[in-house]
Amino acid sequence: MPLLPKLRRFAAVVLPSFSSGRAAWLLLCGLAISTATLAQDPRLPAQKPGLEPAPLQTRQLAQDRPPTDTARVFSLQDLADLVFLHHPVVKQAALLSDDARAQVQQARGGFDPKLGSGFDRKYFGGTDYYNNWSNELKVPIWPGGIDLKVGYDRMVGTYVNPEYRTPQKGLAVAGLSVPLGQGLLIDERRSTLRQARIMVDAAEAERVKQINEVWLRAAQDYWNWYNTYQQMLLIQEGIELAETRFRGTSRRAQLGDQAPIDSVEAQITVQDRQVQFEQLRVELQNARLLLSNHLWNKDGQPVELPAYAVPQTPPLTPLDSAGYEQLLDFATNRHPTLLKLDAKIRQLGVEERYRRELLKPTINVSGYLLSRGDFYRPEVPAYYDFGRDNYKVGVDFAFPLFLRKERGKLWQTRLKVQDANLEQQNSRRQIANQVGTKYNTLKAYERQLAVQAQAIANQRVLLAAESQKFELGESTIFLVNARETKLIDLRLKQESMRASYEKALAELYYYAGTRTVRPE
Repeated sequence: MPLLPKLRRFAAVVLPSFSSGRAAWLLLCGLAISTATLAQDPRLPAQKPGLEPAPLQTRQLAQDRPPTDTARVFSLQDLADLVFLHHPVVKQAALLSDDARAQVQQARGGFDPKLGSGFDRKYFGGTDYYNNWSNELKVPIWPGGIDLKVGYDRMVGTYVNPEYRTPQKGLAVAGLSVPLGQGLLIDERRSTLRQARIMVDAAEAERVKQINEVWLRAAQDYWNWYNTYQQMLLIQEGIELAETRFRGTSRRAQLGDQAPIDSVEAQITVQDRQVQFEQLRVELQNARLLLSNHLWNKDGQPVELPAYAVPQTPPLTPLDSAGYEQLLDFATNRHPTLLKLDAKIRQLGVEERYRRELLKPTINVSGYLLSRGDFYRPEVPAYYDFGRDNYKVGVDFAFPLFLRKERGKLWQTRLKVQDANLEQQNSRRQIANQVGTKYNTLKAYERQLAVQAQAIANQRVLLAAESQKFELGESTIFLVNARETKLIDLRLKQESMRASYEKALAELYYYAGTRTVRPE
């Protein structure tokens, strides 16, 4: 018989024979005993008819498993194929090399043969004042800054200067102009062409650098998408587990095998994970949109990542010390930034050589052989044909007395060379340290992932033990949920570290001046 009715019957029989004070004291004691007993052994709801025993929950959070449908997997290689083929910035970077080659072609124009012709005639009052026709073919020759000149002049008339008058058949000219001082070793057109050729290497290095930057951002967005996707899957699975536990707890409460308040605890866990799921679903949509920024088709139109696409499993490829040494050697010798600075130093070297050449005096010697215009005819007399007795020579000389302009330009160029060398030294040091920093970060992630896997395995053991204790009535739903929530948190952290590992690997290759996919 329940304790409270017994106390009431005892009070109705015994209390009238006691004083009012003792009666009140006994009544309070009885109520206290009743309350304590009910708190320790609460009355559970009676079993409802037709209810079956509640099923036991033995399933835990699933282990790592690859996607079952490989056709839905959008791998990192798929992303690389689209980025390197159709990304606008990648195509824009290719224009740098084309522009540099266009400048080379432009510089070669300084050595193009040049054909010129001019005609002037004056006839007035029945007098042929002059009839001048001048033709010239000038061919620059690379070695020595020599210019080859072939021409034909016909200058006749009453008032033509005797200095320029030619025979009626005209005068043929063939000869050379050779610089003996300034311009013999290098001149402006040779300097321009050499610098343009060097800038092709600088443009190629800049192209690789820009493509590397695009790939780094794409890889980072890809692994952010992977991390968000995995977190949403874990929380979704956590919701399913919590809902199963909530249904089992509610059924047990109806059977009288468990306190009804435990079902409230289980429902709160479901609701909390549902809130996390909704937040992660929005984050996944945003991550998918950010990744879509790098997706373009062959027609140059932007495309979006399909909603059914799933990321690949991280390869987590370890990098040993030998691979790190090779990567460091590549970074300190073939990094695009260093190659670009090296091209700049070589370009300034050519400029410095040209500026030193300008300190020399200008001495140009020209010599031309002359012949009558119809020299191709066999009947032309020998004394009118090309020979050492028919010639025209000239010498030009110029030299600034103080060379202030030339010396100032040379000084400025040397300062630029020193600045570029110092910048290259600093950049090489920074690149080596960045590669070493990212390598250390990568190795730290490897150790953390190993420890994290052990922690997850231990947490699974704790959760299984807590679940068994709960089924035996030696634990509470709160502790089971806490163990499971901790396991989910550990798995979330594990996926975050995996994504961070892959991003650190992409950054390592970027700071080394290459890419994880299709390196050059």
